[in-house]
Amino acid sequence: MSLILHSPLDMHLHLRDEKMLENIAQASAHTFAGGLIMPNLVPPITSKEEVVAYKQRILKAIGKEQFTPYMTLFFKSDYDKAFLESVSEEITAIKLYPAGITTNSEGGVSGFDIEALRGTLETMSELGIPLCIHGETNGFVMDREAEFVSIYEKLASAFPKLKIIMEHITTKESVEALDRFENLYATITAHHLMITLDDVAGGMLRPHLFCKPIAKRPEDREALRKAALSAHPKVMFGSDSAPHPQHAKESCGCAAGVFTAPIALQILAELFEKEAASQEKLQAFICGNAEKIYGIKAQPKKVVLEKKPFKVPQRYNGVVPMYAEEEISYSIKEVHSGQ
Repeated sequence: MSLILHSPLDMHLHLRDEKMLENIAQASAHTFAGGLIMPNLVPPITSKEEVVAYKQRILKAIGKEQFTPYMTLFFKSDYDKAFLESVSEEITAIKLYPAGITTNSEGGVSGFDIEALRGTLETMSELGIPLCIHGETNGFVMDREAEFVSIYEKLASAFPKLKIIMEHITTKESVEALDRFENLYATITAHHLMITLDDVAGGMLRPHLFCKPIAKRPEDREALRKAALSAHPKVMFGSDSAPHPQHAKESCGCAAGVFTAPIALQILAELFEKEAASQEKLQAFICGNAEKIYGIKAQPKKVVLEKKPFKVPQRYNGVVPMYAEEEISYSIKEVHSGQ
């Protein structure tokens, strides 16, 4: 049995830089038509020159693969209108990180004083630049995202013309917030649709499933699945595929991030089939909704999956993927660009 997906988009993707970029970029570029590239490098991407240079490094790393890097800036509250106008043609969104909450986010926002953020956010509203947010507080780790919902609500109310994307949501509270505010949207990862905290730490600790935001409870996963499987028009796929060297994951200071890029489409196909969700719903989740939300048009690419067991490799160029050495039920049969 074959399944054909058209122009899959990954609207939350970490490609890193330098050697890691060279090692893993093609894992996404082979099967996806494009991806929203996160800006939390060291140092973060905060200028037009850095955006353009990083995009060129990505295009070099993917070689002949047909893939559009949708670029982002790292949010700063002192971006002025002239700068944002000058860079708006080079970026698809701006990404806001609470300070110190995740990988390379030390330069993020401390506190959420609406007035301190107003200048940048009002200009983004005027220019139609979406705001992507890693929504977590510094509270108890299981409550951080739910606590952040009140901040989303304040931002959505204060800037009603600003398109706000709640990144990699993991809680039922975040899902519920989607329908309360017209300008709130969300990405959902493959791994948060599959696992709960019990999979990460219920038995022996599984470092390659550790991520931020951390996987939550079964009822949270069920809320995410309901939204994704129904292709809720305000949700879209964003893998948050976050590669780290094996030694950085298998250590006492385990780095946060799950590497799913090479198998994301296969495990999504498996889930949608298992839950009797239609191919049309999967297509909307991995492409159609993102095109509407961001106002983009993915370049043509046809990905043919087949119902054939695939043993996930132990590692990809030094990076251990989710489900390493386990068998999944779908394989990539072929990929055609330009169709």
